[in-house]
Amino acid sequence: MVSNLAGGRPPRHGVEPGTQLGALEAYAAQAHGYLTAGADQLSQLAGLLRPLVLESWLRSVRTGIDPMDPGSERGLRGADLQRYRDAHPIAPLLPLIDKLLVQDTARTGLIVVVADQFGRVLWIHGNPDQVAVATEIGLREGDDLSERRVGANAVGLVVRAGRAVWIHGPEHFLHRMHQLTGAAAPVHDPDGRLVGVLMVAGGVRVAKPEILALVKATATAAEMDLLLAAMRTAQHGPRAEGFFQAEAPADCGRLGLDVLGLGQPQLSKAGDRVPLSQRHAEILLLLAEHAEGLGADHLALLLDDTDLDNGTIRAAMSRLRTVVGANVIGSRPYRLRSHVATDVEALRAALDSGDVESALQLYAGPVLPRSTAPGIVDLRDELRVRLRTAVLGSGDATVLRRWTAGADGRDDAAAWAAYRATVDRDSPLYAQIEAKIRVLDRRLGADATWMQRSGS
Repeated sequence: MVSNLAGGRPPRHGVEPGTQLGALEAYAAQAHGYLTAGADQLSQLAGLLRPLVLESWLRSVRTGIDPMDPGSERGLRGADLQRYRDAHPIAPLLPLIDKLLVQDTARTGLIVVVADQFGRVLWIHGNPDQVAVATEIGLREGDDLSERRVGANAVGLVVRAGRAVWIHGPEHFLHRMHQLTGAAAPVHDPDGRLVGVLMVAGGVRVAKPEILALVKATATAAEMDLLLAAMRTAQHGPRAEGFFQAEAPADCGRLGLDVLGLGQPQLSKAGDRVPLSQRHAEILLLLAEHAEGLGADHLALLLDDTDLDNGTIRAAMSRLRTVVGANVIGSRPYRLRSHVATDVEALRAALDSGDVESALQLYAGPVLPRSTAPGIVDLRDELRVRLRTAVLGSGDATVLRRWTAGADGRDDAAAWAAYRATVDRDSPLYAQIEAKIRVLDRRLGADATWMQRSGS
């Protein structure tokens, strides 16, 4: 019984690391027993877990995460991981993180994890033996630590809550992570958006107030570095708006491409925003999507399913090179020599990590909505279907409300039905949603009748 543990009092919400660890471990172990017993025992968890952890566990149960999940090889690997992390806004901060966090902690047998804004692990630093131990429990570079993928863990909860947290041993939802303690803090850009997560991980030694304080101090220093970089960029021209806003100082040569939504396509280059023509945006996006390169004939087919000759392609490439830089695009086949980070790539990463809310925030609209290029149309449809599928499967009222309020979801009967399932039947909102569904049903019936009469 609960009353037999630590005087009958569960660990307090907000308890500092390093205190009440024995009671915390005992309560969490008992909570796992109830979790194993089945859904009818979940009500017993409330007195055993810190509120932040309890809420995470319940979300994990609803999502269908298996506490005994042994892990898998899923995740970014090899060249794909290298390209992604090299272009990430947190990459320029690595020397600072190494100086303030890695050098000291690595000597003590702890590891430092640097993750992106979605919870994907970009780098793991530390003693090779300790990194190998982390690998055995499924903590690898390129892996997704979002709550939707692995349940309660320090990185995943920082991504969700936006503040520093620590998770100790059996508080982790997955059994394979019970030997791990993590203390993590968020890194925000100058506009307050999450760009990454720093975590110190290891054994019980991490459960000390000074470890969490060190991680938070390093994250604050990283945020100051991003702010200084943005100020230096502002001195050389207007700071880029949108997803690539605080990537790095202007002289680093990073390129970004925004193609989602109705606005004009934009290229982020050396801290400036450069408007792109429709054709140039199509070519640049297709090359970003095909890292292996595209021959002139293949590119022509992706741009136009009629007869687009190679001379037209060469001329378009020549003009595009004057915009992006002579050395950015190689030939035979045409391919990008420098990584171009796109908002499409960011959206796909959010979907890969299961962060539907962030994906919706990134989704400003369809990919190049005015384009009729076959390759762009296919990409547009693929992303929309993936996003819609994730929204419908989320069971999240906030996500479904945002989707049904937008152009893509306004007339989506299935999404409205899913939204209705999240709302109390006695709520006025339920009646509004029900009325909208009836309108859509009548419209669908009228369309079907018209098609029958027209012989379609």
